[in-house]
Amino acid sequence: MSEHAGRPLLAVENLNTNYGKISILRDVSLSVGAGEVVALLGLNGAGKTTTLRSILGLTPARSGSIRFDGVEISKEPPYRIARLGVGYVPEGRRMFKDLTMLENLQLAENGRTGDWTIARVLKQLPKLAELRTRKAGRLSGGEQEMLAIGRALVSNPRLLLVDEPSQGLAPLVVEEVYRILGELKSHGVAILLVEQNALLALKIADRAYVLDSGKLVYSGSGADLSGDRERIRTLMGLTEVTV
Repeated sequence: MSEHAGRPLLAVENLNTNYGKISILRDVSLSVGAGEVVALLGLNGAGKTTTLRSILGLTPARSGSIRFDGVEISKEPPYRIARLGVGYVPEGRRMFKDLTMLENLQLAENGRTGDWTIARVLKQLPKLAELRTRKAGRLSGGEQEMLAIGRALVSNPRLLLVDEPSQGLAPLVVEEVYRILGELKSHGVAILLVEQNALLALKIADRAYVLDSGKLVYSGSGADLSGDRERIRTLMGLTEVTV
């Protein structure tokens, strides 16, 4: 969808976030439409994860507006933001490693109802169904990433914030994770995708933003940016662009 076609599901305006006295985000504005995949790109330290954490209320913004489905959430605690329909797949997965895969899903579901039941998640992610009794700490990196996605889905989000899903994974596993994200897009789940591998994210992104030192330096079509490797290299300060 166009960035300006109707009211976006998520609208962030002039977001400023600090860690102590250090300014991390500077007047960041972005949006995600219903059912849209938006890539947030940039090098390590650019402010990508801080942007997600600010949206979630985990690192509260110093100033600016964050609206979800028209409701201001910048001052809301994380649990309320989650209940409104914002799911999170964190960098590093962060699961209960001594619990089984199924127990991790049951904890995340926690009585919530909606289309994304545990049964549906296991059908959508059949690899997890095979591993339902295995402790999360014994899963491979790719399996843990799938569990992190499944755990977010059983909260029945309308918007999924996904942080560096390809990090530390083998190429074939990354391909599978991105296949899953593409399927979620086809099911109408909106995704704000943080990724250091620009070309990978741009394969499924409708639109893209690029952060550099806490400031946006690009906002536009994902397809347009994907087709211009030189521009990606320049925007992100890379010596080369690979996928």
